[in-house]
Amino acid sequence: MTTIADGPKSLPLLFLGQSTDPHSERGVECPGALPPASDPDLVERALKAKATLGDQVFVLGHHYQRDEVIQFADVTGDSFKLARDAAARPDAPYIVFCGVHFMAESADILTNDQQTVILPDLAAGCSMADMARIQQVEAAWDALADAGVADVTVPVTYMNSSADIKAFCGRNGGAVCTSSNADTALEWAFEQGEKVLFLPDQHLGRNTAVLKMGISLDECVVYDPHKPGGGLTREQLAAAKMILWRGHCSVHGRFTAASVDDVRARVPGVNVIVHPECRHDVVLKADLVGSTEYIIQTLETAEPGTSWAVGTELNLVQRLAKQHTDKNIVFLDKTVCYCATMNRIDLPHFVWALENLVAGHVVNPITVDADTEKYAKLALDRMLALPGRTAQD
Repeated sequence: MTTIADGPKSLPLLFLGQSTDPHSERGVECPGALPPASDPDLVERALKAKATLGDQVFVLGHHYQRDEVIQFADVTGDSFKLARDAAARPDAPYIVFCGVHFMAESADILTNDQQTVILPDLAAGCSMADMARIQQVEAAWDALADAGVADVTVPVTYMNSSADIKAFCGRNGGAVCTSSNADTALEWAFEQGEKVLFLPDQHLGRNTAVLKMGISLDECVVYDPHKPGGGLTREQLAAAKMILWRGHCSVHGRFTAASVDDVRARVPGVNVIVHPECRHDVVLKADLVGSTEYIIQTLETAEPGTSWAVGTELNLVQRLAKQHTDKNIVFLDKTVCYCATMNRIDLPHFVWALENLVAGHVVNPITVDADTEKYAKLALDRMLALPGRTAQD
C-alpha cells in the first residue's frame, strides 16, 4: 500500500473502487471495480447500459452537473423540478439521480413505493444542507422555547436541506420553499406566526426578507448552532422577525462585492445576474437576482450582443456560454468555482450504477423512512398549496 508520510500520521493512498478506508469520507467504498476515468469506452458503455435498461431507468441531471454526465440525462433541471419529474414517471422502476443527496431524498419522498432512487456516489452531498443537522435544529427549537418565542415561530426550510429537516418543519407547522417562491412562503409563514426560523441558508432568507418583504436588517438575527443559545439573547430573539440559520452555499458564498466591481471594470456594459444564495452585498450590487431557472431563461431571451456576468455554479455558466454564442457570457468571479460535491457524480460512477442495474444489482439506493417521509411530504405539500408562481430552485 502506498502512503503519504508528510504529516504526523501516514495516510493510505487509495484507488477508487479498489481499496477502502472505513475512517475516510463516505462514498469511497464501491463494491466491485469502477472503470477508470481515463477509460475511452465509458461513453459507449453508458449508452449501451442505458439502452439495455430502456424504460426501466429514468435519469435526472441537475443543472450543475458536468457535461460528461448531463449528456445522458432524460431531463435536466433544478432539484425540485427533477424530483417532480421523477414522480411524473411512475412506471420507471429506477430513478438515477445525478445530483446530490438531499435531491435524491426529495425524489424518494415524491415517488411511489415501487420506484427506487439511486445516487451514483453517496459522497455527493451538499455542504449547505450539512450545516443544519436535526439534533442542532431540535436544540435550537428548545432554545426558542426557553426564550418564550417557539409558539409564535414558524420554521421554513429551503429545498436544499435534508429530509429530516423538512420533516421537522412539517411536524412544527412549517413548510419548504425554493429560491423562486421564498417570498410567498414567508408571506404564508407570517400569516401563521410572528417570527420565522429560516433554514439552512441565511443569505436566501436575508435577501428575501429584506429585499422582497420589506423587513429591516435589524429584524434579522443569525442563529449559530455552534454557540450556546445560538449566540443570541432572549431580547434579541424577542425583537427579531427573521431568525436565520448560520448556513450558506459554499459556491454562491464565494462571490464578493469586489467580484461585481471587478467584472464591471473589465466588461463594458455588462449585466450582472446572481442567485439569491449569494451574500447580501453581492445581491445589492447585481442587476438581476433569481433562481437557477430564472438565470437560464433570462439568458435564453437576452438580446444578441449583450454581455452577462453570472454568479452561480461554473458548470452551468460554461454550458450557457456554449449554448448562447451570440452573447458574451462570463463567470462573475475569476476564481474557479465548481460545486465539489455535485462533481462527484462522474462518468465512472454513472457507468458503475447503470451496469450494476443491467446485472440485476441495485447500488446506492436512497430510502427515506416512513415517518420522516410523512412529515417531509407534509411540509412540501404546504409549499405546493401556496398561491402564485411555480416552485423553482
